[in-house]
Amino acid sequence: MSAESPFVSDVPAAQGLSVWRETRAAAGCPARVDLVRVPVGAAVGRVTAEPVWALRSSPAFDSSAMDGIAVRAADTVGAAETSPVFLAVEDFAVVDTGDPLPDGYDAVVMREHVHRTAAGQAELRAAVPPYQHVRSIGEDISAGELLLPEGHRLRPVDVAACAAAGAVDLGVRRAPRVVIVPTGDEIRPIGAELAPGDILDTNSLMLAAQAREVGCEAHITDIVPDDPEAITAVLREATRDADLVLLIAGSSAGRDDYTARVVAGAGVVAVHGVAVRPGHPVVLGAVEATPVIGVPGYPVSAALTFDIFAAPMLAELEGAAPRERPSTTAHLARKLPSAIGMDDWVRVRLGRVQDRLVATPLPRGAGVLTSLVRADGLLVVPSGVEGHHAGEQVRVELLRGLSEIGRTIVTIGSHDLVLDLAASALRAADPLITLASSNVGSLGGLVALRDGLCHLAGSHLLDPSTGEYTLPYVDRLLGADADIAVIRLVHRDQGLIVAPGNPLGLDGIKDLTRPDLRYVNRQRGAGTRALLDHELTRLGIDPAEVPGYPREEHTHLAVAAAVAAGRADAGLGILAAARAFGLDFVPVAQEPYDLVLRTSALSDELLAPLWALLEREDFRTEVEALGGYSCTETGRRIR
Repeated sequence: MSAESPFVSDVPAAQGLSVWRETRAAAGCPARVDLVRVPVGAAVGRVTAEPVWALRSSPAFDSSAMDGIAVRAADTVGAAETSPVFLAVEDFAVVDTGDPLPDGYDAVVMREHVHRTAAGQAELRAAVPPYQHVRSIGEDISAGELLLPEGHRLRPVDVAACAAAGAVDLGVRRAPRVVIVPTGDEIRPIGAELAPGDILDTNSLMLAAQAREVGCEAHITDIVPDDPEAITAVLREATRDADLVLLIAGSSAGRDDYTARVVAGAGVVAVHGVAVRPGHPVVLGAVEATPVIGVPGYPVSAALTFDIFAAPMLAELEGAAPRERPSTTAHLARKLPSAIGMDDWVRVRLGRVQDRLVATPLPRGAGVLTSLVRADGLLVVPSGVEGHHAGEQVRVELLRGLSEIGRTIVTIGSHDLVLDLAASALRAADPLITLASSNVGSLGGLVALRDGLCHLAGSHLLDPSTGEYTLPYVDRLLGADADIAVIRLVHRDQGLIVAPGNPLGLDGIKDLTRPDLRYVNRQRGAGTRALLDHELTRLGIDPAEVPGYPREEHTHLAVAAAVAAGRADAGLGILAAARAFGLDFVPVAQEPYDLVLRTSALSDELLAPLWALLEREDFRTEVEALGGYSCTETGRRIR
């Protein structure tokens, strides 16, 4: 491939791995890391580089498996409750568990089954068969047998067995060395002060931890500026001591991305561009007989690139099978569209609702690192599938155990900071409890509850015709006679979130038509969006007159972040979000925010800690301290 090679193609992931493997072999990359000998106690996590043969038997002698007395089985024949057998002192031997069986004896009687006479005889009231409670020589391991094959990743139990079989040290593959090279003029070290446009080097931190998690050594170089010659020099230096180099960059067609051309100029590029999302612009190549991966700069892309491409390659170097996560099936909580032609890796939260495992997709942006933090699993939509419908059953690779997932309260609907606060308080009280919120808007939450895909729906939908919140929508979507309970969570202040000092002098919704204003909206189906539309209708304003009305965010905090960053001048949201970003606030309305659930769920043991939390005065005080909240009705059942 030319050193001036641009962005190339969409190679399927499996094909990309295959082509890269062939390229590595042609470039002279070693197929395995070296064999080293390590003390048996230091070998956990390493992979055997040769078979492990037992040097001695375990146990190495016939031994007692119980505390008691060693006897000759033939001497106990006929013993019964009504006709006990008495053994003279010289006809038995006292033994403890693990003691060698004395010569001439072939069975052990448990101490609690032995009655001693005043003369010291052993009274037995049951006959014993030969080798009762005796561990025969080689019962566990026989000298000369194959204990472990080559290519076995050693666990604590394995090294214990090796030691029992006489091993003092083991021949294993050394830990592969991974060198991570961060690049970019805008990248700054962890802890540095950031100017506008600067980005912390969190990718290096994450990739190094991922490498160590799969048993590798990891080293991070200094950050290299966007200079092809400088990057090439550091790359060549890194390959001298690495089994794999991860070169972090944008890896796209951007003018400041040099990854593909640097790798091609210094060595060879096998693949540039794979049919995987996120992670599409990955570069796979080799430089000076060392494999190189050009890692995309977005954090989710970087993390998944390691999982999809680096981890299998590193396992190959050790001669071991790639570590696989367990998987399960779950029902999708909402519709999941996907583009044809790409394997779409989607992060999901999981919870058990009405005996069904439910998967709620998380935000899918390649830069949304918190989607991986909050994910319980990964769902792959294959390249030939356009997505899945709500309720459809899908396979999910687990990032968290099913027992933990079983204690997850699944909440879908409108975003509110009180739910985040509750999630933290519940986890602090019980590490096994998770409150997982998916922010899809009030309407989406009620639909998910209707379809049995969540425990709770967070809602604050205003019905313009009645002026009521939530209840009219519950009646329409779930039926007036549905077995539904509605619990008041809080009252909260909604208003315009604006820059400090309110530089545009906004006074209310009526000012949103100003041509010099940039508005940021909430998504369709959100209660805040419904409130805005109601106010616009009341004032006779066409939404098209609001500059920025089509621009949508999914949370109050995202709206506040847009204003704080100067990307918008105003957005409708809660006071607590404005305070979190140090912004000003123009009040518009106070509204109730409710939790909607099936009546049967009120007595669900899973939800009991949440109801108890809502009654706590310290929690209510903490909620009101956020700003713009009233807890006077918190926990009250309004239906």
